[in-house]
Amino acid sequence: MTSAFDAIAFARALINIDSTTGQEAEAGQWLARELRGLGYTVVEQPVDRARANVFAMIDAPAVVFSAHYDCVPPFFPSRIEDGRLYGRGACDAKGILAAQVAAAERLRARGERRVGLLFVVGEERGSDGAAMANAMPAPGARFLINGEPTDNRLGTATRGVLRLQLRAVGRAAHSATPEHGESAIDKLIDALVLLRSLPLPSDPELGSTFYSVGLIEGGVAPNVISPHASAEVLFRTIGPAEDILRAIRPVDRFVTSEEILRVPQVTLHTVPGFPTAVFPFTTDVPFLNRWGAPLLFGPGSILVAHTSHEHVEIAELDRAVEAYEQLATACLTSA
Repeated sequence: MTSAFDAIAFARALINIDSTTGQEAEAGQWLARELRGLGYTVVEQPVDRARANVFAMIDAPAVVFSAHYDCVPPFFPSRIEDGRLYGRGACDAKGILAAQVAAAERLRARGERRVGLLFVVGEERGSDGAAMANAMPAPGARFLINGEPTDNRLGTATRGVLRLQLRAVGRAAHSATPEHGESAIDKLIDALVLLRSLPLPSDPELGSTFYSVGLIEGGVAPNVISPHASAEVLFRTIGPAEDILRAIRPVDRFVTSEEILRVPQVTLHTVPGFPTAVFPFTTDVPFLNRWGAPLLFGPGSILVAHTSHEHVEIAELDRAVEAYEQLATACLTSA
């Protein structure tokens, strides 16, 4: 017996709803309605007044598929072209979500009813949906199969994140008399240049720590010595965040730092017979540790996620449905 569920149609309908992080309400309502229509018992887990995670099950699940349905901006709708499904969320992660529902439906058609579905908000901006879900895990869940674009490879580990805001304080003065002021922008630049030269932690499997400066702000006017300046720096970590905080202490002579976000690196469960890889990004997995041993797998490439040409190969998405079915079966066998 096979399922008649159409993963591509499901994915396109969901992609066509703008669920940029913070605006997930309509997409969550659509998901809950569609899953109830398929016969699932659905619980909507409020995250704030407008947004909710969606948890669906038939019987008490031993294995749970999970994905996020929020997306980065800007929104753009779906289209199919040259064997590819395009649209915001096509691979990160609405196409993945659709493949997981398709796999759950195939398993149910075979009589396997112990597979749940957990779809969360907020992954792109700090995983607040996952953190809320972790407060109400499914009793008896042994494995969590999280979906992110991994080119249909199982993750063995992912990096963590440490996001810091660096702040410099100066003293305003007329730019014609700079000796009477103190430039916060100059201090911030000195800190960022120094940061480039500092040795950061490394790991034989995960590689070296790297970082990006994502935001810079400072000054009040072109002809005023800047009294304030700040930058947000995001480190992709390979171990304890404290190791990075110790390594960058030399910048303290120019700036103060405030920790904005910390996500640990994780080691993941694997299943024999699947290609594996280490991934440099982070996921909801560290925030869902009460949902069972984590696996990470999904169609699509991180290289096109968050871009203006985000897409997933339809053939790859079809293969992912079969792979999710195989992964769940292997986990259920050992549960």
